[in-house]
Amino acid sequence: MKIVCVAGARPNFMKIAPLIRVFKERPEFEPILVHTGQHYDEKMSGLFFRELEIPLPDANLGVGGGSHAVATAETMKAFERVCLDVKPDAVLVVGDVNGTLACALVAVKLGIPTVHVEAGLRSGDRTMPEEINRIVVDSISDFLFCTEKSGVENLANEGVASERVFLVGNVMIDSLLRSKAKADALPTLETLDLEPRRYVTATLHRPRLVDDPKAFADVLGALEEIAAETPIIFPIHPRTRNRLSEFGLTERVEKIANLRLVEPLGYLDFLKLNANAFAVLTDSGGLQEETTALGVPCLTLRENTERPITCEIGTNRLVGLDPSAILAAWRDLKNGTARVGKVPPLWDGRAAERIADVLSQKFARR
Repeated sequence: MKIVCVAGARPNFMKIAPLIRVFKERPEFEPILVHTGQHYDEKMSGLFFRELEIPLPDANLGVGGGSHAVATAETMKAFERVCLDVKPDAVLVVGDVNGTLACALVAVKLGIPTVHVEAGLRSGDRTMPEEINRIVVDSISDFLFCTEKSGVENLANEGVASERVFLVGNVMIDSLLRSKAKADALPTLETLDLEPRRYVTATLHRPRLVDDPKAFADVLGALEEIAAETPIIFPIHPRTRNRLSEFGLTERVEKIANLRLVEPLGYLDFLKLNANAFAVLTDSGGLQEETTALGVPCLTLRENTERPITCEIGTNRLVGLDPSAILAAWRDLKNGTARVGKVPPLWDGRAAERIADVLSQKFARR
């Protein structure tokens, strides 16, 4: 089975790594890795490939940045050429970035069976570009692999036939569990002069927060109060750093004692940092899952989440962007009154194996 596996942005790499590994171990698969090029620099791409032991891509589309329309169109044009040349038996896409949407559209229009890993997640917020991507990709894919029960329920409510939907667990947690021992051995905390459970990790990058000067300033106010009690380590996304400069907030941030801006970290260093944090403050989707798997409290600075199981049984809590709500949740953590979470079903490091099992069975029948 010649299967083209697509990745392009940092969150994709953790999801694609275990799939490529499992496919290469099984003689019935011939995986072909395509990098769309959305994240292409050393910290956002190269280092992740090495640390996650992902082989060099068989093709790099080199699309880079640009608006949603430009990135999607350029990816479609380049990926169509790959598909026509390779003639795959299936195309596998992960997550919800623009490259996922673009490559799924190309595959479907060429009549190639399409596989979506991390299907069915819904935030209910159509102002998020990722939500539109998820809905469209799920509606056109042939095989849909879900990380949690809400994904299965959402797809059923949207009329997707049950024989196309499979609850398999979370491939990103496959990567986390495989990498945990390596991350534990790193001197990350010593390098940053940190003590376990005596600091907070913060990440902010979504447009709803960092593209709104007032929302960004309000959240920084909350971080300032938290930093007065507990050091905050803030690996800053390049886009977020640009917004700080545009909005005239750089000087304010630099004056906040105990708020330390650092460059983006590699996967293993970032895993070590989060695994040993007292808490994580974030607007990231993936970090809601990783902190749940690690048992680390997470305050998500959003009004909604496409990963509800992290709030239902995990360590995640939605707090929105209101500084008073953020600080109230922080007080609960400091007072020890926050709920202790547990790891969701099937988040056991074997999701990629289950996906390979299903695809082996389905394509053997063809």
